[in-house]
Amino acid sequence: MTDREQYEPVAPGDLSDPEGQYQLALGCIDNGEFEKALPILDSLAGPASRDSRVRYARAVANLSIGEYRKAGTDLLFTVVLDRTFLPAYRHLGYVFLTMGREESAVKVLEAALRLDPGFVDALCVLGDVYMDLGESVKALDAFDKALQLEPGNPEPHCKLAMYYLSRGDMAGLRAEFEVLKDLDPSVAEQIAELLP
Repeated sequence: MTDREQYEPVAPGDLSDPEGQYQLALGCIDNGEFEKALPILDSLAGPASRDSRVRYARAVANLSIGEYRKAGTDLLFTVVLDRTFLPAYRHLGYVFLTMGREESAVKVLEAALRLDPGFVDALCVLGDVYMDLGESVKALDAFDKALQLEPGNPEPHCKLAMYYLSRGDMAGLRAEFEVLKDLDPSVAEQIAELLP
């Protein structure tokens, strides 16, 4: 949610310019002002919003402040309202994982991957779910697929690093550390502290 036009602040609840309100809320989210975005999105959503964009934005704001149940509700509405809204599937899978509902997370993430088999973010979260379930072979498979699709994306490398760490594979962890030194030096620094 970047590169939004700047809007003059409009008081939350004033729906005379809903698109302006929505853009203002996105700007708040971009700036990390989630508590400021929520009342604006609440006024736009009303009791039963059918706007998947508003539902998704409110879910992102709620996720960012740790309100997983509220975020989950909006994410469920988002995927029902727009079955092609892939980021909502990914976040919903994450919410289910966080709430200990791994089987639901697998179903949601697999649905996203049926829509787009190359959806790397869903593969990374799916790998996390399989790690949580103790299914290390499936986790490694998901991370490897993500890496094959986007070898320059630091996220699959971070996931593989954590996989190797959980398995006690220091050689694998060191290999990912070497790659991440270029792709994401801040993460590489954290991994360096874990290496013998």
